[in-house]
Amino acid sequence: MGIESPSEYVDFFINLNMGGNVSLLSFINNEKNVLKKNLELKSIDKEPIKKGIEILELLIREINEIGEKSVLGKYQK
Repeated sequence: MGIESPSEYVDFFINLNMGGNVSLLSFINNEKNVLKKNLELKSIDKEPIKKGIEILELLIREINEIGEKSVLGKYQK
């Protein structure tokens, strides 16, 4: 199935509990790179991957506009 919303990505990041060693932006950029590599695979459904990339790009824009703390607060459950 996969992650389908910005709040699910933020929740996933928070639950990883990386002890403040990794920023949300670094995590998102890494996830985006992984998804882009997965697009190259021929035997998988590409639509969920494309949707994931769109969500990550939205989060990146929001972090750049309002800051990481604000994004975390906005999407935290």
